[in-house]
Amino acid sequence: MSGGYFDYAQYRIEYIADEVEQLIINNNNTEKDEWGYVKGHHYSPETIEEFKIGLEYLQKAQIYAQRIDWLISGDDSEDTFHTRLQSELQKFE
Repeated sequence: MSGGYFDYAQYRIEYIADEVEQLIINNNNTEKDEWGYVKGHHYSPETIEEFKIGLEYLQKAQIYAQRIDWLISGDDSEDTFHTRLQSELQKFE
């Protein structure tokens, strides 16, 4: 029953992280979207740096939520939980 304990809420965290990443990528974009609005928000470099820090926290939170969910749902053993958690977190180091 993977993903069931938290009612799949970990995917909402992933969605938010993806949206923040797009804000970072498009910050200085002057192109217009399909409604005629400029895509970029043009936040200061200091703000974008904070977005990047927040993005990392969100990505880690999603990993933790997923791994804990699978452990509690019985999809992973404690050993597998620790192994997968460390493996997924290594991409941030």
